[in-house]
Amino acid sequence: MVLHGLLIKASSAVITGAVGVAAYEVVRKAVAKAPIRETAVTTTAWALRGARKAEEGAEAVRLKAADVMAEARERIGEEVPPPAVADAEHQHEH
Repeated sequence: MVLHGLLIKASSAVITGAVGVAAYEVVRKAVAKAPIRETAVTTTAWALRGARKAEEGAEAVRLKAADVMAEARERIGEEVPPPAVADAEHQHEH
């Protein structure tokens, strides 16, 4: 009786292990065939393009807002400050 119960548990463990190994092998083969690096590079390139477009858009909005502010100041008679000049002592890289 004890031997019978032990055989059932052992065979159940063997079957579960065999199914697990088979599933692992299927996934491993599918991943090996997938162009993961190419997909990652393409996705990163899209992200960089999107970030650059967003930066261009933000800069355009900033310039338009500065133009509107300058024109508004001129209309009320305020002196418009000259555009900011880049600091020559700027030490760090971007």
